[in-house]
Amino acid sequence: MSNPSGLKPVLKGLAMLAVFGGLILLARNLGLEQHLTDRQWILAQVQGNGIAGVLFFLGVTGLATSLGVPRQLTAFLGGYAFGWFWGTLLATLGTALGCALDFSVARYLGRDFVLARFGKRAAKLDAFLRTGPVRTSLAIRLLPVGHNLLTSIAAGVTSIPARYFILGSALGYLPQSLVFAIFGAGLGAESTLGRVLSIGVSVTLLAASAWLGMSVYRAYKREGMDLEEAEEG
Repeated sequence: MSNPSGLKPVLKGLAMLAVFGGLILLARNLGLEQHLTDRQWILAQVQGNGIAGVLFFLGVTGLATSLGVPRQLTAFLGGYAFGWFWGTLLATLGTALGCALDFSVARYLGRDFVLARFGKRAAKLDAFLRTGPVRTSLAIRLLPVGHNLLTSIAAGVTSIPARYFILGSALGYLPQSLVFAIFGAGLGAESTLGRVLSIGVSVTLLAASAWLGMSVYRAYKREGMDLEEAEEG
């Protein structure tokens, strides 16, 4: 006789795969694989289109980053199309939407499936993220390593509150979004000097972002070790 309680996580896992499959088909139908490397395409879609252009960019950024497209690329396109300031904000917001999508799909469709098969590993991740969830999420996003999509899915199967994870992630996205938006805006500059300056500022800020990420992570690890020693004592 079949076990309905054991079948439910499998069905949810299949539903999660179906959702991501649908998103991939949508991205292909929109031609994102080719268009996201074409600066003129994104410019044609948003320039002079007002709020519709902004919403289009947010939607494309959210969809692309939810499928694993590097957020640095969409920030670069945002800077090229909107300038460094609005490009940074819109790219960060769009990437946060992609993060929220991955997190939500994993939490409501994939959680039971993952916990049923990787309970111990999921418990370790859960304990890690629940310790200062906003700060932990911020530290993860600031580090110049890791995969945006996989991190969001992994967090979705834990018990970390969605609002804390998405807020921490959005704050962590900001520095690199700024870096690549400045770079993108620089390529759209009319003067050679403007381009050179934007590249120089981008490289400097990228190094500063990497240093900040490592500093936050080291401080977090030190505090975690201090807490463990205090508990043992």
